Amino acid sequence: MTQNPSRGAGIGLDDIDRQIVVELGRDGRLSMRQIAERVHISRTSAHTRVTQLVKSGVITGFGASIDRSSLGLHVSALVIVTIADVSWGDIASQLAALPFVEKAQAVSGDIDIILTVSAPDHEQLSQAILRDIHSMPGVVSTRSHLILEELEGQSPSTAPDIWR
Repeated sequence: MTQNPSRGAGIGLDDIDRQIVVELGRDGRLSMRQIAERVHISRTSAHTRVTQLVKSGVITGFGASIDRSSLGLHVSALVIVTIADVSWGDIASQLAALPFVEKAQAVSGDIDIILTVSAPDHEQLSQAILRDIHSMPGVVSTRSHLILEELEGQSPSTAPDIWR
């Protein structure tokens, strides 16, 4: 595998690297032996390649998919945030540290940030948005959009042909 200086760009990844990413995308708990068997390489080679994929930033972590409802988080919203007199760098960590905020993304256009916020009920969601997010210094406005249904799209890790 060629060193990948461009984080996540797919440059320098061969077919075996892509197959490893696909297999780990399907099941992040695979052992090195299982990876090796699935992509038809030695266990040592699988370990070396996975280590390099992590080191180069192609693989950024291993985790579990979580069902929000099972955790008691029954209502979710996308919160559109407009900021002024504060930079993304100054506010990002503060927003991400708030209770119920799952994700914070800087975006282009006439808005600045999109947050994914999940809470046990509408009252707690409303409090999180109005008390914690909207009243934060630097936040000019918020608009909330309840998520009614959510479907997973196709992850790059499951379709290596789209990121060649």
